[in-house]
Amino acid sequence: MSESSQLRDVFDAIADPTRRRLIHLLAEEEEIPLHELTAQFTMGRTAVSKHLTILKEAGLALDRKVGRETRFRLNASPLREVQDWLAFYNKFWSANMLRLNQLLEDEEE
Repeated sequence: MSESSQLRDVFDAIADPTRRRLIHLLAEEEEIPLHELTAQFTMGRTAVSKHLTILKEAGLALDRKVGRETRFRLNASPLREVQDWLAFYNKFWSANMLRLNQLLEDEEE
C-alpha cells in the first residue's frame, strides 16, 4: 500500500495507546503471529484484530497468511509524516528554550 493510497490518517492510527503498543511490539520482531500479539493484551483476538486493521489502513502494518495463521510486521515509513511534523516543533521548542536561557542569563547579570 503506497502512502498516497492510505485509507486512514497516520495520526489517527497512532492516537490510541493500544495501537502505539502494537507498533512497539511489531518494531521488536520481524514478524509476529496474531495469536502472539493477542497474548500481550487483556482484550480478545477480535479487538486486537480491529486495532491491527486500523494500522493496516494507515499503512503501518502489513500482514500475510502462512497456512491458517496471519502474521504481521511493521511498515514504519508512514511514521515519517509524524517525524516531519514533530521536527518543526522540536525546532520551535529549541529556539524558545535558547531565548529563555538567554533571558535568564541576562537577568543574572
